[in-house]
Amino acid sequence: MLKKKKVLLGIAAGVILIVVVLSLPPVWSRVSYHLQQAYSSVKYALFPPQESVFVPGGAEGDFVATSVAATLQSIYATPTPAPATPTPASTPEINLTSSPTPTALPASIYLAGVVPEPQLWNNCGPATLSMNLSFYDWDKTQVDTAAILKPNDRDKNVMPYEMESYVNNFTSLRALYRMGGDLATLKNLVANGFPVLVEKGFEPPNLKKEGWMGHFNLIIGYDDAKGVFITQDSYLLTHDKYTSSQPGFEVTYEDMLYNWRAFNYVFLVVYHPDKQNDVLNALGPLADDATADRMAYERAVSETSELSDVRDLFFAWYNAGTSLVNLENYAGAAAAFDMAFSIYPDIPDASRPWRMLWYQTGPYFAYYYTGRYQDVIDLATQTLKDMSEPVLEESFYWRGISYLALGDKNAAITNFNQSVNVHPGFPPAVAMLKQLGQID
Repeated sequence: MLKKKKVLLGIAAGVILIVVVLSLPPVWSRVSYHLQQAYSSVKYALFPPQESVFVPGGAEGDFVATSVAATLQSIYATPTPAPATPTPASTPEINLTSSPTPTALPASIYLAGVVPEPQLWNNCGPATLSMNLSFYDWDKTQVDTAAILKPNDRDKNVMPYEMESYVNNFTSLRALYRMGGDLATLKNLVANGFPVLVEKGFEPPNLKKEGWMGHFNLIIGYDDAKGVFITQDSYLLTHDKYTSSQPGFEVTYEDMLYNWRAFNYVFLVVYHPDKQNDVLNALGPLADDATADRMAYERAVSETSELSDVRDLFFAWYNAGTSLVNLENYAGAAAAFDMAFSIYPDIPDASRPWRMLWYQTGPYFAYYYTGRYQDVIDLATQTLKDMSEPVLEESFYWRGISYLALGDKNAAITNFNQSVNVHPGFPPAVAMLKQLGQID
């Protein structure tokens, strides 16, 4: 009897030990990752998301030609004001104006002081922001940033505007993000002492079967002689080695531009409040966000006629739409996104960026504000269906307000509740539930 009791106590102790070990964030992160990967592999094998194609408005036949004509007619139209409908909240606009001061840049530079931080599972956004903040002696980790940025650890993405909001509201530092960056902008900011956080496409060899996805990098240096940026990469930190004397990973200027294009050349800069003028001078014309959006749009339009690769053309048209959304030209944006989606089926299946709406929700804005509510619903539904599990708060939100616009209040409430379930406290969905009398 005593021996049996000891065995039972040993088993109980073993179970408790396993539970304790699994509860440790690094361990649970790895376990969760492998469980999720196994489930995703099975679902994606049965229902390949890269084979799913969205056709705006159920268009057929001469859809491409019609889209081209619509684009040429509306792309330069006067921006149309948005209706007074809640959209994802951002921080109050920082009105920044300054005149750039041209200076000769050093041929190479490296910003020491960033604490390397391998990401926990599905946590590259919070981890990269944490590394960025560590440059300014921030004494917390990605666990702290993730608690606000993605309270649901299964959330697939953190938006740049959410990072900006986190810095401005939960630290003593300031941050701003812009689209339309270029190599000179990145080098100028780094040369002036500011690491730069960028979002870009990501297709590492060991994740080839996963297909295209988005990823964050922190740029902490460059070397013109070698033609490379020095970056910190939270994913590579978990898989590759880095040099202790100059930790970081080299990314060629060419690869940076190639992968950065997928996100309209977006970047975020964190800085001490008393360094604001230095940031503005380093940004030059991009200091003004409207100017940055116009420049990003002009660049995208140029690329639609310069690029030959079909996926690059998809990104260029998508970028044009995103920039026009930011400029509140929703008709032009909708036409640009129509063009992007008309090109998408021509991309080889293995190269299709089927996760695009996880990271960039411009089409929802464009179609909603041009009254194309069913397109919003169809696109959101397809995006959620193609995931291993539907955990995109933005897609639920936009589907909800589109159902509401079509008079289906119950469907709208269901989607708003789903939005806050996958992202507790998501401001736009919470605001709509309050407006509809579902919560106080």
